[in-house]
Amino acid sequence: MALISSPFITSKNGLCVVDFHSSSSFVTDLRCKKTRSKKIVSVVSTQQNKRNPSSYGSAKIGLTTTEKILARASEKGMVNPGENVWANADVLMLNDLTCPAVSDIFKREFGNNAKVWDREKVVVIPDHYIFTNDKRAHRNVDIAREFCIQQDIKFFYDIQDRSNFRANPDYKGAFGQFATGVGNTDAAFILGTGKILLKVPPTLRFVLDGEMPNYLLAKDLILNIIGEISMSGATYKAMEFVGTTIESLTMEERITLCNMVVEAGGKNGIIAADNTTYKYLEDKTCTPYEPVFSDEKARFLAQYRFDVSKLEPLVAKPHSPDKRALARECNNVKIDRVYIGSCTGGKTQDFMAAAKVFLAAGKRVKVPTFLAPATQKVWMDLYTLEVAGSGGKTCSEIFEEAGCDTPTSPSCAACMGGPRDTYGRLNEPQVCVSTTNRNFPGRMGHIEGQVYLASPYTAAASALTGFVTDPRNFLF
Repeated sequence: MALISSPFITSKNGLCVVDFHSSSSFVTDLRCKKTRSKKIVSVVSTQQNKRNPSSYGSAKIGLTTTEKILARASEKGMVNPGENVWANADVLMLNDLTCPAVSDIFKREFGNNAKVWDREKVVVIPDHYIFTNDKRAHRNVDIAREFCIQQDIKFFYDIQDRSNFRANPDYKGAFGQFATGVGNTDAAFILGTGKILLKVPPTLRFVLDGEMPNYLLAKDLILNIIGEISMSGATYKAMEFVGTTIESLTMEERITLCNMVVEAGGKNGIIAADNTTYKYLEDKTCTPYEPVFSDEKARFLAQYRFDVSKLEPLVAKPHSPDKRALARECNNVKIDRVYIGSCTGGKTQDFMAAAKVFLAAGKRVKVPTFLAPATQKVWMDLYTLEVAGSGGKTCSEIFEEAGCDTPTSPSCAACMGGPRDTYGRLNEPQVCVSTTNRNFPGRMGHIEGQVYLASPYTAAASALTGFVTDPRNFLF
């Protein structure tokens, strides 16, 4: 890894690269699967957008992807890091359990008869995303699928974690959008005006190149980055991910990266849309979308380079996501349980990865192994999708043969601690390898519990041995 740091750094990537095999940009009707090729001379606001900012192509100073989105949202030709702008919100997402809190402030500030600025742009997450046995189910992955690319800039209010509102916004950056969390006061202000005062964040660029080894997952990549820059290394900064490795990642793996930027203090994470993005969204939306990219002369606060082919499986030791360590160096750490789930590690591909390890090993787990799907769709996938090379077996069948716990109903479960009867919660000072996003004291329950953050590969390998284990012991 090499770090280049200066007040302004020029990127080497071109402006108009969407299809990485040609100089054309694709503008796609994603549901109808109609694609037309069009040369881009400069990046301007999309045709369906009613705002009329100046052309970015005429700007003398290049802009990053995040700066372009905020410039468009604030109806400016350009913006500068540190500048305060009044940004127009395209979408405000509210949790229906928390709407009363926002509503009270909204009525107090705007009056009992005040009207929402635009009802079409306010999304209240429906009940079926939230309730499972009177516990909150995780909606983030479903939200990403259904509302991911309809507009550029989104704000989210979620009471799950009021310390920084980490739950919902992180996903949208994987689709080339700006999304961030807000508190109830800001949410109420957006509800009444459709605007919010934002400080434009400077951008850190992370260039990840090299072929991804078959024993690594995106969780290893983000743990490496957080370990490199620390939990405060990206405080109120945009984290932009580029490089040949990023281009090769699936959407769910890109989501994992953007999901954990807040663990480094990031304001938002972002990955430019490409053919992988379009293919993922083909049957999920028909909204026309023309992406933006960082200019050739865009200014980056710092640029980090990683050769992914040289990385090894990692864990984050207790009690901080930036306590990076090689999994093989922790092979003497005896564990009491494994937890595979959460918004970060409970997607379909995460469970497929764990099943791959169990299948390759052909052994049974030596510690209780808890499985918490992120959504109902993921839960159904565990019982219906066949695992490659398994002879037709599903994840659930492989998990059962390996002696894992039966997958629970979709929920955050032990990731947020919760009451003592929460599924997978640490009720004693135990040691757990987990695919979740945080390992602070008490995060998963008991204040003296120890949580090692890891990829689904490493979590599954550790379940088979009863110790923190490098997945290369089972993956060839």
